[in-house]
Amino acid sequence: MNNSDTISSLLGPLALAGGAAMALAQYFIWFYAPVEATMGLVQKIFYLHLPVAWWGLISFFIVFCASIAVLVRKSPVMDQLAVSAAEVGLLLSTLTLATGSLWARVSWNTWWTWDPRLSTALIMWFIYAGYLVLRQSIEGQRKMRMVAAVLGVVAFLNVPLVFLSARMWRSIHPAVFASEGGGLEPEMMTTVVVCVIAMGLVTAALILMRFRQKNLQERLWNLYTYRD
Repeated sequence: MNNSDTISSLLGPLALAGGAAMALAQYFIWFYAPVEATMGLVQKIFYLHLPVAWWGLISFFIVFCASIAVLVRKSPVMDQLAVSAAEVGLLLSTLTLATGSLWARVSWNTWWTWDPRLSTALIMWFIYAGYLVLRQSIEGQRKMRMVAAVLGVVAFLNVPLVFLSARMWRSIHPAVFASEGGGLEPEMMTTVVVCVIAMGLVTAALILMRFRQKNLQERLWNLYTYRD
């Protein structure tokens, strides 16, 4: 059984589990979690915003690890994983910025403010968008993999800044946990956990789907060049 067959056997159950978990998450969001007293129903954006933000960062960590493997082992398979995770991570980061803007419009009466966390998140978005553009602009598969792997490692330096920015600098970004000065009701925290798990399953399914597509594309390319 090759890599594509192995991924195919995992992708279906994982996608079904992700879909079921997302449906369950909707019940927790709209029926189980209480309505927040100040922001009302708009606060429920939080249950999408937080999971996509966290899993976006985790996707970029996968890019980082896979890029190291490319540099060490010259592995095309790890390069396929890196670009797949980068694409999904960029999608999740886009959703993070979009849902964050909706939150900001209600909470701060503005669509955007140059808060440290927002600013570092926007920089991170541009870095990984540039990573994907760079991959398309370099001729030669081996050279592209190595250059992209170096950028995949260097780009990750900004990711911890996004996570720690609200702690390192004065930020108006709301705290999530009591240790940060905020806190959630138990029902809200349970809903957060359910949503994070659901989004994690969906993220894994998306990365595996793109990884399988990249793997098949590589096999077709090798077959084409071999015939030539």
